[in-house]
Amino acid sequence: MTDTADNHAQSEDHQEGKPMIEEILRLIAALQKRAESEEDEEREWMLRNCSNPAVAEHLRDMTIMELHVLDAIGQLEPVNGITISKQFGIFKGTVSKITRRLAAKNLIQKEFLPGNKKEILFRTTPLGSELHQLHQALHRQLEIGVVRFLQKYEPDELRILVRVLQDASTASWVHPEHGPDTATGQPESR
Repeated sequence: MTDTADNHAQSEDHQEGKPMIEEILRLIAALQKRAESEEDEEREWMLRNCSNPAVAEHLRDMTIMELHVLDAIGQLEPVNGITISKQFGIFKGTVSKITRRLAAKNLIQKEFLPGNKKEILFRTTPLGSELHQLHQALHRQLEIGVVRFLQKYEPDELRILVRVLQDASTASWVHPEHGPDTATGQPESR
């Protein structure tokens, strides 16, 4: 095949794929909206499965980020802020602010290493531990739901999904390596 024929074939493939790409973009936006609304659904699940009124009260006014930091402390305790930041990809300043709030709510406690007043280690309090365990139960429930959802697909379909998710997890959406510019349909000029 000549270069002209190759370009023509690629152009036809691009035109054929365009409606599917548009549908994928629409579905990604719908999935994002659904994920945002599921935060409420997840909180409701935890409230329904919580037997301690004090834990339920804290759960009602906690942010998702506070839950994630509490979860990190519960998994790694005793743990310092730098480790939480590195392990979970949360900015150090954010960890610092959130740990102060969690300590004020009596969900975590601070410990200092003997002879080192700079490094602070965090542990969950009994109340924080109970909330952490409830959050872990939610994650187990979500995993069951995801597995059940994915079991309806054939292995070949799952392999394609794995490939797409692997590629998507490392792709830059702002600076794609190659491909047409979305505004013009032409390759990005440099």
